[in-house]
Amino acid sequence: MSAIEPRTARRTHLSAETIHGMIYFTPYGREAYATLGITDQRMGYFASRSAAMGAVPAEVVIATFFNFHPNAVRRVIPAAWEIAAPSAILEARLEAVDRSLRQAWGERVSGPEVREAASLARRAAERATERPQGRPLFAGHSSVPWPDEPHLVLWHAQSLLREFRGDGHVALLLAEGLDGLDALVVHAATGEVPARTLQSMREWSDEEWAAGVAGIRERGWLEAGEDLRLSAAGRAHRQSVEDRTDQLACFPYEAIGEEGCARLRELAIPLSKAVATGDIGFPPALASRFEKLA
Repeated sequence: MSAIEPRTARRTHLSAETIHGMIYFTPYGREAYATLGITDQRMGYFASRSAAMGAVPAEVVIATFFNFHPNAVRRVIPAAWEIAAPSAILEARLEAVDRSLRQAWGERVSGPEVREAASLARRAAERATERPQGRPLFAGHSSVPWPDEPHLVLWHAQSLLREFRGDGHVALLLAEGLDGLDALVVHAATGEVPARTLQSMREWSDEEWAAGVAGIRERGWLEAGEDLRLSAAGRAHRQSVEDRTDQLACFPYEAIGEEGCARLRELAIPLSKAVATGDIGFPPALASRFEKLA
């Protein structure tokens, strides 16, 4: 049993998630990768997120990213490594983070709130590095040297905490007998993100998506009818996976305790809101996720 409540792990993660997640939307990322010769947006995403693991083959990215169509990965990996070395891509990514957060936070970027949040998040992330087993994407990112400036420390810490949580989530989905497409269909059936958005972003064909829906329907996890909605059994499955994901994510936050987590949320929520509304490409539909997390 953890000294941290699973609900605390979820709320603390969500309060700071945008501080990391903005790197996938900011135009500064595309600009930074383009200077290396990587002009394809999909290549920039796969290469920048997997570069911490080195010049890995497509199969490693397919395995760790989990829910993307394999062909979407194979089109750009390992070709990306022929354009730029992983180390150069990581440097470009951090440059994009620096520009983005400076724009979003302005004078606050070096202020006491950012420094305190960075210190708390780093303590949690460093605790996570004590348990890299079974978490390959997290382990790769944990090998990247820590940056010096507090706003970059905060971003890197949240990156580690995100990948730690994500690897645990993937392990639970696999234990349930789900593949990446199955997991996307279940996610779509929650109504949180439109099915068409998830299908197109992960590049599954209509035929493949329909087969995935049929498989989830056979499990009894969808309501009858054409609309994609979870049944009572489907909601129970989804909640079970989410609850266990929260449990597996508790370990890092033990380093700062419930009080430290509460303080980190207090500091991170205004910073996350500033990122979400900072004109750096963050989707408006995701900008309201920080309410009621304090």
